[in-house]
Amino acid sequence: MRSKSISTLLVTVLAVAAAAHNAAAQKSQVALTYFGTAGWEISDGKTVIVVDPYFSRILVPIPGGGSAASGRVPGDARPVYGWKDIATPDETAIDSHLKRADFVLVTHTHIDHVMDVPHIALKTHATVIGTESTENVMRAYGVSEEQLITVRGGEDYDFGSFSLLVIPSIHSALEHKHYFSSATLPAGLKGPLSLEQMHPEGGTLAYLVRFGGHQILAFGGNNYIERELQGLKPDVVLVGAGPSRKEIYDYTGRLLRVLNFPKLVLPTHWDNFTAPYDASEQREIEALHSFVDEVKAASPDTNVVVPKYFEPIVLP
Repeated sequence: MRSKSISTLLVTVLAVAAAAHNAAAQKSQVALTYFGTAGWEISDGKTVIVVDPYFSRILVPIPGGGSAASGRVPGDARPVYGWKDIATPDETAIDSHLKRADFVLVTHTHIDHVMDVPHIALKTHATVIGTESTENVMRAYGVSEEQLITVRGGEDYDFGSFSLLVIPSIHSALEHKHYFSSATLPAGLKGPLSLEQMHPEGGTLAYLVRFGGHQILAFGGNNYIERELQGLKPDVVLVGAGPSRKEIYDYTGRLLRVLNFPKLVLPTHWDNFTAPYDASEQREIEALHSFVDEVKAASPDTNVVVPKYFEPIVLP
C-alpha cells in the first residue's frame, strides 16, 4: 500500500510539474499584434518590442499635393491637418492600445511611423532605436538621451532577451518612381513640431529581431536592398504590401527567394492609415489579394496571414 501511495504521489507531482512547464511555455510564446499602418508589437509576455507604433491616424495632406479630405471615409468628421499644423498625437488612442513597451524600433521618420513615438517613450521609458532623424524628434520632445540608440544599419546588438540586427534599406517607389528624399530632421529643434518638420524620411532601416527561437524581419516601407538581405533566413517576415510595391521589379518573388522562403509572411502598411480603426478596410483587403497571390506563386509553402487590428498572432 505504501509503495502504491508513493507511486500515486509521484505521478501527481510529475503531472503538476508538467502542467506548470506547459503553462510557462505558453506564456513565453512569441506573439505579434498588428496596430495598423506599419505598427506591430512583438512580445513573449515579458519583453515588449514595438515597431513603428502609430495610433493617431490623423487626416494628413497627400505628399506632393492634394488634400487628405479627398480620401476621407464617409462619416469621418475629424479635422484635416495642413503641413504647417502642429503634429498633435491622439494620446487617448495611444494609451488605450499600448500599455507598456521596452523597446521601440523606428524604420524611418515619416509622420505615420514616428509621430506617436515621443509620447510612448515618455510614458513607458522605452529605449528608442532609429536613425539620427528619428532621435532628433525624440530630443525635440525631451526624451532622455539614455533612452536613445542611434543607428544607421549594420549594427548587431544583444539585449539579453533578444538580439537585433539593423539592416540598411530604402523606402519605396512612390509617385511614378519619382520618390527620393535625402532630407533629414536637424538637431536642435524644440517641440511641438509641425507635420512638415516631422516628415523628412531621414533614411530607412529594416530590423531582424531574434526572439524566443524565432527570427522576425520587419520592414516599414515597400522596398528593400536585396544584397543586404543575403544570408538571412527569417521564419517570419513583415512585408510592406502597399500599392507602390508594384513599381518594383519582381518585388515579392525576389524578396522571398533571397530570404530562403520564410514560413510565415505578414503583410504590413497596406491599410488606409488616415481612416479611423472602425472604418471599413474592405477596399484595401481586396487590393491585398494580389499580394497574397504573389507570395503563393513565388513560395507555395509560405503561409500568408492577413492580420486584424489588435488580434495577437501566436508563433508556434
